[in-house]
Amino acid sequence: MTRLAFLLVALTLLAPQTALAQSTSMNFFITSTGPGDGAALGGLSGADQHCQDLASAAGAGDLTWHAYLSTTATDAMPAVNARDRIGEGPWFNFAGIQIAANVNDLHSDTNNLTKETILSEKGEMTNGRGDSPNMHDILTGSQLDGTTFPGEEDTTCSNWTSAGEGSARVGHHDRQGGGQNPTSWNSAHGSRGCGQEDLQGTGGNGFFYCFGLG
Repeated sequence: MTRLAFLLVALTLLAPQTALAQSTSMNFFITSTGPGDGAALGGLSGADQHCQDLASAAGAGDLTWHAYLSTTATDAMPAVNARDRIGEGPWFNFAGIQIAANVNDLHSDTNNLTKETILSEKGEMTNGRGDSPNMHDILTGSQLDGTTFPGEEDTTCSNWTSAGEGSARVGHHDRQGGGQNPTSWNSAHGSRGCGQEDLQGTGGNGFFYCFGLG
């Protein structure tokens, strides 16, 4: 190799790598950060606003963004199923890769949800099992089919208002780990508590999924 060729190769290796461009079809992401107060998200409206703010900062604020979260029934309001608030699909990640064709596909074994395809609004992968720190526990409050849990057990940290007592149902975005359904992206097990340290203690960081509606 000539000296000139060697220099060209070296410059190529040292040059900054071009970031992956955001697809114009992106209507799904995992939050790159949570609000910072555990599972106290400000209810569904606060979680939706967090999705909207992150999407807007990433240049995708032209869609209406909803958090994939279920709530349980109270005296003041009926239960809400996560699957009923995200539109009809299909959904595409930051890179333009389809992760599901419709709601039934999303909640089936044929979806394309993996650690590599569940990208943040910035196009980044989120730490999973084996990474440090592990952040694969994703807040959903949902059963495997995307519906809320029946009964009085707290599975939504008081409908996403508690950063203290309670528990939230979480999924594993990397599709591995422990719990009742370790490979489930939306319903693996319950969290230890609702505070930020509680979520981190069971392998999470207060992240959740966001879906864009046209």
